[in-house]
Amino acid sequence: MREDNPLPTLPKSDVSSGVGFAGLLGLALWILLCRNYAPIAESLGLPGPRGPLSGPYAALAAMLFTALPMVIWSLLVDKVHLRPSTGIRWNDPRPVSKIMHVSIIKIAGLWATWAIIGGLYCLGRWYWDGQYLFAMKVLGIALVPMLVFSVPYVLWLDRRMEEPRDHAWHFGAMLQGREAYDPGEVKKHWRAWIIKAFFGAFMISILPGGFREVVEADLAQLATNPAGFAFFLITLLFVVDVQLGTVGYLITFRPLDAHIRSGNPYLSGWVAALLCYPPFVFGFMGGEGIIAYEVHTPGWVHWFSGNAILLGLWGAWLTLLTAIYAWATVAFGLRFSNLTYRGVLTNGPYRFTRHPAYLAKNAFWWSATLPLLVNADGSTVDIIRNTFFLGVVSAIYYWRARTEEAHLLGEDPKYREYYDWMSEHGLITAPLTRLARKLRPRGPVLQAPAE
Repeated sequence: MREDNPLPTLPKSDVSSGVGFAGLLGLALWILLCRNYAPIAESLGLPGPRGPLSGPYAALAAMLFTALPMVIWSLLVDKVHLRPSTGIRWNDPRPVSKIMHVSIIKIAGLWATWAIIGGLYCLGRWYWDGQYLFAMKVLGIALVPMLVFSVPYVLWLDRRMEEPRDHAWHFGAMLQGREAYDPGEVKKHWRAWIIKAFFGAFMISILPGGFREVVEADLAQLATNPAGFAFFLITLLFVVDVQLGTVGYLITFRPLDAHIRSGNPYLSGWVAALLCYPPFVFGFMGGEGIIAYEVHTPGWVHWFSGNAILLGLWGAWLTLLTAIYAWATVAFGLRFSNLTYRGVLTNGPYRFTRHPAYLAKNAFWWSATLPLLVNADGSTVDIIRNTFFLGVVSAIYYWRARTEEAHLLGEDPKYREYYDWMSEHGLITAPLTRLARKLRPRGPVLQAPAE
């Protein structure tokens, strides 16, 4: 803690605990309905096939059941629309005639942005194969409503914004070439939209798989299979993470105080993050990637097979780690996304460590892979490689954490207070901080010359 700024209490979170759990409840109700659709449809005499709703569009609809309760909670309970951080003045909106010229430039900037992103999607071959085909279809269908509704939305919002000349306006002004614009604002605009485009498409693409597994799972059969039941719970928790995370990427509306304030300005932060996602991850970590760490490692189920107690205990441990990981996403509510600043989060698992998701994810990989154990086709060299490269993966996540901290420390005094508080009082962060201080080499103390 900085001696000139002692902090007796943890700074208040910009996101309440209730909003994420409201979304979690909505998602749980939709999953229950989808799993039990056959008897429900039978009792109500609904037309169509009788079976669980496990298709890709049922997974997509889950976002609505997740997002709507969070939006309602945010507006009615947290009243986020009244916060000064929205930049909105609700009283005395301007006449449309006063802001029309600003809105036209902004709409042109948005439409041009979407056209460029569409072109980038076309250039990316990976977007037209496998699971990404679903994402491209969804985004293609969504384009027309986006174009139509963006006009009244921008006009409505510009009438109420304290400063309607935002990032999108500066990009539109740059394209128009008639009004002065700020290149820094244009960069902020593109950082935010590249993040939404890259991660939004990825998140939509992975919605159907896990959702189908959860809805179609035979719980009676899994009850006698400790490993299988653990995998079901882990998949369910990943569905929670993906559903709430996807909502966070897509629902970035200013009236909900969920807008992107800034994208990470550091190239190192982008490199560290993108290495962990397709298409980059495939050539780097997965399969035959440069730092593949699962060569000849059959994993925990293989080594504990035949021992129901160990399978159950290890499965429970992995489920707990995944639950912490999902909890970290739930705690964000409507504001989850990589590489962005959208307010400061200090509750939930962020009460104990600044990076609960990264810690839980890496602990899961070490525990599930067991890189020190290889099968008969492996060797001591494989053990060394697997252990070393999984350590490299963990180092990349440490790198990501540090670049995220650098971004947020430069954006918000509240995060600096949170950072200092956690260094001294965080259940996990404080001991690690003290250990780092002890291990940090200290150079010789320079004495001032005598006068």
